[in-house]
Amino acid sequence: MNAELKAEVQAWMTDDPDPKTAAELTALLESNDEETLKKYFSGFLQFGTAGLRGPVGPGPSCMNRAVVGRTAAGISAYMKERGMKRVVIGRDARYGSEDFTTESAEIFAGAGFEVFVLPRPLPTPVLAFATYQLKCDVGVMVTASHNPPQDNGYKVYIGPTADGIDYAASQIITPTDKLIAKEIAGITSLASAPRGKSWTIVGEEVISEYVRRTALIAPKPGDLKIVYTAMHGVGTETAQRVFNHAGFATLILVDEQCTPDPDFPTVAFPNPEELGAIDLALKKARDFGADLVIANDPDADRCAAAVNDPKVGWRMLRGDELGVIFGEWIARSHSHGSFGNSIVSSSALRKIAAHYSIDFKEVLTGFKWLAKIEDLAYGYEEAIGYAVDSETVNDKDGISAALLLAQIATELKSQGLTLLDLLNEVWSRHGFHGTEQISIRVSDVSQITQVLTRLRNNPPTEIAGRAVLSIDDLTKPQDGLPPTDGLRLWIDGGIRMIVRPSGTEAKMKCYIEVITKDADTSNDLLNQLRQPIMELLS
Repeated sequence: MNAELKAEVQAWMTDDPDPKTAAELTALLESNDEETLKKYFSGFLQFGTAGLRGPVGPGPSCMNRAVVGRTAAGISAYMKERGMKRVVIGRDARYGSEDFTTESAEIFAGAGFEVFVLPRPLPTPVLAFATYQLKCDVGVMVTASHNPPQDNGYKVYIGPTADGIDYAASQIITPTDKLIAKEIAGITSLASAPRGKSWTIVGEEVISEYVRRTALIAPKPGDLKIVYTAMHGVGTETAQRVFNHAGFATLILVDEQCTPDPDFPTVAFPNPEELGAIDLALKKARDFGADLVIANDPDADRCAAAVNDPKVGWRMLRGDELGVIFGEWIARSHSHGSFGNSIVSSSALRKIAAHYSIDFKEVLTGFKWLAKIEDLAYGYEEAIGYAVDSETVNDKDGISAALLLAQIATELKSQGLTLLDLLNEVWSRHGFHGTEQISIRVSDVSQITQVLTRLRNNPPTEIAGRAVLSIDDLTKPQDGLPPTDGLRLWIDGGIRMIVRPSGTEAKMKCYIEVITKDADTSNDLLNQLRQPIMELLS
């Protein structure tokens, strides 16, 4: 075995606070498994605006107590330099989440901060709310959201006045991530880090206040039959409380998916967008004659929905369709504030905002950017993330989105209308906006870099027989936006296509928008584009 690698592994084991992962590394050394050790020691897990995310396992390239502890120590150093004093930690129900929460609490408490810990696994929006409600400088959520079961993660929020701006707690952006990453890199050992054993468990009154405030967005409850799935995550308890507090009928739960289970046994990937993920919910809807299906992802910061379409039967609403429904509904009642969505989302929201004379902002992908829009009345991104109540949670919130959707569907039903009727009203005004996301999962993220490099060096002149009119390299500032890795292609026929790496998974993503006179024309065009685009990105 390479002597340098062996020495690195031994040094890491000596400093590892977790005997379980240290024992795993010992076994790998004894079996001379250099290939696996190289995978675990391919660099420290990168910290960015999405925090940390990766597979649970030993060594610096995985999620484990040693990596989390050093990350907490780095955040502590960042906080101390800025006079910050209070931090709150939440967690989902994935493997390692409780251990990572305790590890973080010990490090933060040992550094002299006042530390709060949520009492049990709860949705990410509850942590974001608690950060603001408790006037904490920093919030940490241990979660990998909708990633595969083997992953976990570490999301960081900056509190309401930590950076001098009085908005509710929101995810970090650049340069904060780089400054924290630099502090983490300076932590070479945990053995000497002081550890505290005392912190405050957040009281139920904070969670109840989140429930109370969220319930206010639905003042006219109804008796819709709503099927709900938490996708084996932590959303069920909070969703039930919010719907009950608002006065809605009891949710019809998908029993197989309502209890947290880190193995996510009924789905290939615990993401409502994935093919087949809500099949159990759709079966429940048919069995119960339901009006609506609502799904949260495992940490309940995203919301998906399915409706009974008279043309095709039960189907998922696309993220953009749901985004347009929320946008049209909120626009009718909001005379102040700004709307916003990410560059990969449908352009329809901009047109809705213009129709109602509402200020509109387009931002980079990620709610960390949407949360920075001043006086945000509504923001969304196509990956089923919606901020419909930013005064309570300045981030995407799958619980409040679920409740508002139920309210919209209830009021429409009282008028003899459906969610699809509302959508069709928007399409008749602005044209049909057909959108599709093509995701290509890769085993090595370098494959994404290679494809983007090839497209930059040898840009296509046509796709599916349609001329490529222009290409925007998003690494160079466009429309006043910060640089980001990706390309935006404008194709003859009013087609927009954006290619970028996923910020949280080993995926390349391509977002297509076509604007046509009707759904059939849109579907035909998307069908023509799909295979040529797949070939272009392969």
